[in-house]
Amino acid sequence: MHVACLAGFFTFNWHAFWVFVTLQWITGALGICLCYHRLLTHRSFELWKPLEYLMALFGCLAWQNGPIKWVAIHRLHHARSDQPNDPHSPTRGFWWAHMGWLFAFDEELDEYERYRTYAPDLDKDPVYRFLNATHGLWQFILAILLYLWGGLPFVVWGVVIRTVFMWHATWLVNSASHKWGYRIWATGDQSTNNWWVALLTYGEGWHNNHHAFLRSAAHGLNWWELDATYFTIRTLATLRLAWNIQLPSPQQRQRLARAPAAVAA
Repeated sequence: MHVACLAGFFTFNWHAFWVFVTLQWITGALGICLCYHRLLTHRSFELWKPLEYLMALFGCLAWQNGPIKWVAIHRLHHARSDQPNDPHSPTRGFWWAHMGWLFAFDEELDEYERYRTYAPDLDKDPVYRFLNATHGLWQFILAILLYLWGGLPFVVWGVVIRTVFMWHATWLVNSASHKWGYRIWATGDQSTNNWWVALLTYGEGWHNNHHAFLRSAAHGLNWWELDATYFTIRTLATLRLAWNIQLPSPQQRQRLARAPAAVAA
């Protein structure tokens, strides 16, 4: 996929570029950040069920595993954050956290009968079991539709480059946002708030905030911390499609507050 991105130099046109931008938002912002992460992993809010399933399908199109496996791995990360058995931690090196861990077989993470135990709520749902089993196929269906619509440029920019871009944006939350940035909350791990990762990931880079308050639908908790995903959640709530939105209470904030320790981002 990375090598195939070189085809972008020979297939660029503005229509293909805007296909990239639109699908990157649909699969990354809605599929991964909003649905896979804040909704399915942490239950930060509730969403109208048909829309929830649609956004989970968008998450499948990001090619970052099916919803059950993605959620299971992320829950394990929080349970063991920056400990020796964390699935992806910079304590084993930046590149291990960024992408090296993906190439290491781990039966706890790679065997369905093992990892489904960490997402039993999703495993009970036949729709999520179906999406988890078929997640890799939806990308090929999308590629065929894009080829019929706009030819090879749409496939290269709408599938290949978009997927690789979103892979690295997501992986930077695991790597850069545990290494560079500033810390406001005493979380017992190395999570940081990183502004440039937040820009790439629709607010996911405010990672120290997230580790402090796992169920918070908002990751940007200060006025300067732009959080596009939370803005989307609030918009859905205005449309009465989302509800029961979780936010940290003043008591929770006070309990975890610490003197800010700024680190150059």
